[in-house]
Amino acid sequence: MDASTRRMGVEEELLLVDPDDGSPLGLAPAVLPAADDLDGEMRPEQVETGSVPHTDADALDADLRRRRVDAARAARTSGAAVAALATSPVTPGPATSVEGRYGLIQDRFGAIATAQLTNGQHVHVEIGSREEGVGVLDRIGEWLPVLRALSANSPFWRGEDTGYASYRSLVWARMPSAGPSRVFGSVAAYDAAVDAMVATDTIVDDGMVYFDARLAARFPTVEVRVADVSLTVDDAVTIALLSRALVATAAARWEAGEPPTPWSIEMLRLAHWRAARSGCVGVDGETGVLVHPTGGRPVPAHEAVSALLEHVDDALGADRQTVHAGVRRVLDGATGSAVQRAAFARGGVREVVRSALVGT
Repeated sequence: MDASTRRMGVEEELLLVDPDDGSPLGLAPAVLPAADDLDGEMRPEQVETGSVPHTDADALDADLRRRRVDAARAARTSGAAVAALATSPVTPGPATSVEGRYGLIQDRFGAIATAQLTNGQHVHVEIGSREEGVGVLDRIGEWLPVLRALSANSPFWRGEDTGYASYRSLVWARMPSAGPSRVFGSVAAYDAAVDAMVATDTIVDDGMVYFDARLAARFPTVEVRVADVSLTVDDAVTIALLSRALVATAAARWEAGEPPTPWSIEMLRLAHWRAARSGCVGVDGETGVLVHPTGGRPVPAHEAVSALLEHVDDALGADRQTVHAGVRRVLDGATGSAVQRAAFARGGVREVVRSALVGT
């Protein structure tokens, strides 16, 4: 399957906020019926959009913009606004009880679950078979920390600058089933690992297999889950195109019989922490430090990003210019985390939220 013909879809989790003071509002039960294509999430301060599958970057861009506008319009019917923030800069109120599956997760995981007011971007990339999908999972793990760094959009937590570019990553990592996965080698081994996790009766179902990338249960896709929700649609499309190129590159290497890189879970966790800590641009605008995806040593962020771009260059094809422009924008300082910090310097956490409102 050619990279440009692989369909991709994007799910975006968004924050419902008070348009005046920026505080999170648990109004999802009232907001969801006001739009056709919104879903709920673990907390009622969140809504989720999901694009249809696309092969064309411009079509994906237009789809995401429309869905953000629709979400904002639906929120306004309940006096709320929608912000593209991966964590809430304003301290939320106490978590309220929810019913159904998310209620079961809250009961089982307690404060870990009720604190999960975090928003991610999940990119689904089409695969030809589950065998190809596992081959992809086995060959993209070392590159995912770079995606995390490029998408970092969550420096604030409960009114304070955490010093992290992606604090959402640390909050999400509290879930015992979240994080990088090992090399599986076969569909049978992947399925056995998932079955074993469910059999512990720790997670409530296989939907809680929160690997950084996984086989989607409902679609013929690899689902890349490491990214913070993007501050802008331009950033979201850049992450989606890079995810598609990563999947296509890994699929080609699997097809050619090239073995996976023998990275350990321990090294991957450290690489993800580095990515969450500084992103591509750290506090005060200094260059971020990342673990090199193949060398395993700390390098300036632009070196790790350059390695990623070189790795996926063939698969980018006609999207090369769009991706390089998006990456350059991030490396030049327009990361979500950097934009949030600049807004904070102007007017505190309320200004951070105002700067991230969508559909206004």
